Amino acid sequence: MAHSKSKYTDFEGLRERAVALRRAGLSRRQIRDRLHIDNNDILNRLLQGEPPPEWTKRPNAKDDLRARARELRLQGWTYDQIQVELGCSKSSISLWVRDLPKPERRDPAEQARLASRKRWEHELAVREEERQRIKEAAVRAVGELSARELFLVGVGLYWAEGSKDKPYDRRESVTFVNSDPGMIQVYLAWLDLLGVKRERLRFHVMIHENADVADAEQYWADLVGADRSTFNKTTLKRHNPKTVRKNVGDTYRGCLVVKVLKGADLYRRIEGSWYGIVLGAAQPIDGMSD
Repeated sequence: MAHSKSKYTDFEGLRERAVALRRAGLSRRQIRDRLHIDNNDILNRLLQGEPPPEWTKRPNAKDDLRARARELRLQGWTYDQIQVELGCSKSSISLWVRDLPKPERRDPAEQARLASRKRWEHELAVREEERQRIKEAAVRAVGELSARELFLVGVGLYWAEGSKDKPYDRRESVTFVNSDPGMIQVYLAWLDLLGVKRERLRFHVMIHENADVADAEQYWADLVGADRSTFNKTTLKRHNPKTVRKNVGDTYRGCLVVKVLKGADLYRRIEGSWYGIVLGAAQPIDGMSD
């Protein structure tokens, strides 16, 4: 024991050596072994005020895991639940949260509900990942469109969403209405392909009166690259208080109406092209592989 005490007699000299080793980048364990120090209190005093080298610090990811583990523990999660959620060992979790109060034991039925909800959330995440994978693959499969492909797409798009001439209501005009900005962009690209000048287009918004009308007008103006002041008067739909609408919130911007001036000839071309597509679809067509 006397020998053990004698090691620390020259404390200042020992501290100089310890500080020099610390500044050279050694860890506490390396300094302890190098100087044969077996007392942690003495080691703490020797290194007081000396910051640890960067390489000995824990990575931020570990700190984030620790903080999340403590957050979940305070919410009443068990070690097993935290382990499944974070993917770290129980020993690490125990070290991180040992100073926190133990959660109250839950009713078995409640535990079963929580476990079921967790499995369902995991299943939803897997499904969403698969959904996005399929969509992204489909985007890549389309690739660039040829002029003919865009022309045919535009004809189908217009015949589904545009105004049409009726035997009882002769209107050979070209008017397209939609709330989907993607549809509007494709439609405008199609009109460009057909050589329809933007000067021949007239825009106006259709929207419920209790929506943010000015914001919607500006949104559509920005989308089509036009000055909002050039838009025709907005059509306001009267709100029925007995109706529960789902198209509400910041993303609701009504519909954009796009009218082509002097469009009778264009309408006849669209109608004829559509009937051509119908006849073509009646013929045998090679299928697409998945």
